[in-house]
Amino acid sequence: MTRAAEQGHPRRRIRTAVAALTSAALAATGMLAFAGSAHAADTLRGAAEQSGRYYGAAIGPQLLGEADYTSTLNAEFNSVVAENAMKWDATEPNRGQFTFGGGDQIVAHAQSQGMEVRGHTLVWHAQQPGWVQGLGGDDLRRAMLDHIDGVAGHYAGQISSWDVVNEAFEWDGSRRQSNLQQQLGDGWIEEAFRAADAADPAAKLCYNDFSTDGINAKSDGIYRMVEDFLARGVPIDCVGFQSHLGQDSDLSTYQQNLQRFADLGVDVEITELDVGGSGAAQANVYRGVTEACLAVSRCTGITVWGITDKYSWRGDESPLLFDANYQKKEAYYAVLEALNGAAAEGPGQDGDLSATSYHPASWRESGQAVS
Repeated sequence: MTRAAEQGHPRRRIRTAVAALTSAALAATGMLAFAGSAHAADTLRGAAEQSGRYYGAAIGPQLLGEADYTSTLNAEFNSVVAENAMKWDATEPNRGQFTFGGGDQIVAHAQSQGMEVRGHTLVWHAQQPGWVQGLGGDDLRRAMLDHIDGVAGHYAGQISSWDVVNEAFEWDGSRRQSNLQQQLGDGWIEEAFRAADAADPAAKLCYNDFSTDGINAKSDGIYRMVEDFLARGVPIDCVGFQSHLGQDSDLSTYQQNLQRFADLGVDVEITELDVGGSGAAQANVYRGVTEACLAVSRCTGITVWGITDKYSWRGDESPLLFDANYQKKEAYYAVLEALNGAAAEGPGQDGDLSATSYHPASWRESGQAVS
């Protein structure tokens, strides 16, 4: 899609207006900084805002009552995503009976702090409520479309970007043989995006997946799907890269991979970043991911999958920027420095980010569902 075509697209005009209102609101509260600031920001959110990006975290509403958790969230992040509270099992435990308590709590907190909200996730093969598992054919299709309409419609105008479909590809670039794929065929992802478009025209619509951090068979398969969707006018606006990494992860084609998707005419977002490890090795991977995003103009922001190691789903690998006592780790300072560097230097240039080799963690090799 050409930039001229993009500017003329009605959905993108709506989103541009929403983004402008969000920026105005942040500026009014004194939370929006701009490139060329005289001094470096001392928080992740402040540093990210200088280049017009967000730095977000996945959160659980049940933790917002913990003082250290909430104070760290409010000080350091300008975007949030629900770790579990907006998934199918949480929002529609019984058919046609929607429960939005947890998600509503997250949205209300974000709005009170001038944060944007990412939506995660409308359709996923995992964490489906039990009643979905026995459905087939047109009944499953109707249930999926009704769910998207119910959830995206409920939050319409309050979500910056939705992970419409999550983890629908295999390692080799083929479609995951989930109940959705087996019952609905190849068209179900397109149907989901069109339904989300109808339910919330203002939200950016993303496809989200893991182990797509470089150019490989899986990211190639997703690339072909996005290319096809854009050519046929299917409403897709962004691609999310989960980036569950380790301290020895290979970032040699990370930036190049982000850039090729951006060149198609979609935004790219780092959606679930965490890095198992410690010390300088962990910090270097965090820095590399941050610099890759900053070098791609259409990389709109980064979300870490949690705030503190205390509550991380990979807690034994200490993968986050704050330790279990909410102390800033070496990785935190690496990210902050990279974000401030982008503000000082202006737009980044294409470059090479390299490490030695990529060794997927055992939980990925096992095919375990993640997020």
